[in-house]
Amino acid sequence: MRTRIHGFFFILVFVLLTNGNAFTQVPAQAVATRDAEDVFFEDIFKSYPGVFDSVLKYRADLNLQIIYTEINRGANGIPELKHYYFNRKNARYFYPASGIELPMALLALQKLNELKIKGIGRNSSMLTEAAYSGQAPVYNDPNSPDGKPSIARYIKKMFLVSDNDAFNRLYEFAGQEYINEQLQQKGYRDAQVLHRLGIFLNEDENRHTNPVNFYDSSNRLVIRQPMLFNNRQYPRRNDTIGNAYYSNDVLIKKPMNFSGKNRMSLEDLHTILVSLVFPEKVTASQRFNITDDDRLFVLKCMSQYPGESVYPSYDTAEYYDAYTKYILFGAEKGKQPKNIRIFNKSGEAYGQLTDIAYVVDLDKKIEFMVSATIYCNADGILNDDVYDYDSMGYPFMKNLGKALYERELKRKRNIIPDLSAIMFSYDK
Repeated sequence: MRTRIHGFFFILVFVLLTNGNAFTQVPAQAVATRDAEDVFFEDIFKSYPGVFDSVLKYRADLNLQIIYTEINRGANGIPELKHYYFNRKNARYFYPASGIELPMALLALQKLNELKIKGIGRNSSMLTEAAYSGQAPVYNDPNSPDGKPSIARYIKKMFLVSDNDAFNRLYEFAGQEYINEQLQQKGYRDAQVLHRLGIFLNEDENRHTNPVNFYDSSNRLVIRQPMLFNNRQYPRRNDTIGNAYYSNDVLIKKPMNFSGKNRMSLEDLHTILVSLVFPEKVTASQRFNITDDDRLFVLKCMSQYPGESVYPSYDTAEYYDAYTKYILFGAEKGKQPKNIRIFNKSGEAYGQLTDIAYVVDLDKKIEFMVSATIYCNADGILNDDVYDYDSMGYPFMKNLGKALYERELKRKRNIIPDLSAIMFSYDK
């Protein structure tokens, strides 16, 4: 029965996304309040008949949210940013999945810098111990030059292939209290980072984070951080997704409760991207306390393809260039043009597909930012491992990126941007 039901919805969504004529009447919950700021995207979408028809019609059911930033350079090279939004007024909670790794990378670097310990940096060996239920140690990294894990190596893995364990190790180093306290202080007041990724631990286990030790280049123990525990309580939430979900192979016929899961709005994630690419365009309080060398390191990792990395190295048949780069590329296999670089962090889980990206064409001197999220779960059932990323999410992200890229190609610029600062030399 599950297969037949989902097959019906799969066909329904496929038709919905290709010509928008699957429904003769929009369900009540799909009716979105039209907002004046949506006009920009509505005009773009209408200029591609048959491509975006359904996202216009069913924007609420798809929980579609988009932010596009137009970048114009002044004579001194300083950028002026103009933001365009779609469906912001009707935005609902979405699970950010690996998108939360973007602020995590910056917070880990910030905490390390704040320690101000001579001889310890992002490339120093960081060994993780276990001291509580659910914790696991890490003493080596065979896919690194010296066989040791480090903050730099974890950050690289997060951006190259969206490595969940890498996120977890930085979460454990930073500690749950520090992460949430810092996000609050920077103005991201709705954000909550409450758990590790890819493993299922209870609330208490996620509040406890592993002991962490740092060693200098002489293999001398320099920092011994004990296990941390966060006893702070956060505002209660009522975030739910879907119509039903599976729990231990039993179908629970009610929305799944996400109130204890990570949360960060698309607007906050987009602002964090802006703070990384153009620190001067956000207030001082919103910036992360990292060095410019750290900032360029993160940007390099964000834009690198897996096949360009020696340490760690990846099988490019599995980890192709566009493995985590949905904007503009979708799920395209094979090689991508080297002149186009996408500095991004994406995430997908529970049917929600998200990408936060700064797109650059080094040859044509084009640059723009776009962040988008879309719900790809036509049957509304979570934890059934049947989502519509292939038929819905990836094509939408690719088409959205192409539409904005084509707009940028036609757009007149008074000052051509100098992008030399982000033209990196990768591992190979």
